[in-house]
Amino acid sequence: MKKNVILVAMALLMMPLTSMAQDVFAKYSDNADVTYVNIKPKMFQMLAKIDIDTDDPEANEYLEMVNSITSLKTIITEKGSISADLSSWVNSKASSLEELMEVKDDGTVIKFYIKQGKDEDHVQELLIFVNGISKHMEGSNVSVNGAQRKFETVIVSLTGDIDLKQVSKLTKKMNIPGGEHLEDKK
Repeated sequence: MKKNVILVAMALLMMPLTSMAQDVFAKYSDNADVTYVNIKPKMFQMLAKIDIDTDDPEANEYLEMVNSITSLKTIITEKGSISADLSSWVNSKASSLEELMEVKDDGTVIKFYIKQGKDEDHVQELLIFVNGISKHMEGSNVSVNGAQRKFETVIVSLTGDIDLKQVSKLTKKMNIPGGEHLEDKK
């Protein structure tokens, strides 16, 4: 009996930590020190219903990829304490994901994680984590709502039935470093 009470007490104490780790996007959604983007499933459902008749196979491939996404969430911050919290969250979440790739360059770390989908070419979740980018932004003129901004940490989470080949093509077109390695996931 005493053992069960201790286990229940420990579980209750761990609940806030668990909910924080699982809900970092909700935690920072209203925080003035972050840029938060959450494209809801309804938006992707609307995009899926758009009937675009085009002869461009590349445009059709991109539309097909967008239609397979059910959620896109992004958090961007320059605040050190939030960056540390986001980094801790990614580290805790990484245990349930497969690290696809890591890029380190002059203090900047970029990591791609996936949660396996229906086959080797598809994933249920693609998580991209970029940390330490502020010094690479020196001299840039990035402004959000008229205010000069610097970024330290970026997290992007895509969920759905995501075809890695299509994501790889898109990242190549956008010149995103490392995107070509998504095709080589197998």
